[in-house]
Amino acid sequence: MLLESSILEDGTTVVSLQGRMDVSGTQEIELPLTTRTAISKAAIIVDLSGVDFLASIGLRALVSNAKAQELRGGRMVLCNPQPAVEKVLASTGIDTIIPVFRTRSAAQEYLLPVLRKLRR
Repeated sequence: MLLESSILEDGTTVVSLQGRMDVSGTQEIELPLTTRTAISKAAIIVDLSGVDFLASIGLRALVSNAKAQELRGGRMVLCNPQPAVEKVLASTGIDTIIPVFRTRSAAQEYLLPVLRKLRR
């Protein structure tokens, strides 16, 4: 499993994941994911376009990091899930806990109020 991160001009952190979020894949990226998504208050987009499988352990990692971000006053959203991953997010109800967007630009637009709040 691969994880890359970058910061956009507006201050949004983008974490791009690639591979299978099964037991071994999630174990590989869990600490780096937490480091980028849960430690400081931020507006974060997790791009799932490179994730082709999402197991319950992967769901747990996403939810725990999203909740940690909310507790700090930030927000984490998901974008670009492949159809199989989108189906898992919807069937488990995760999409009611973590907002899911089909495009990165839609996710960025959703996070604008969070960014404004963080700049205060």
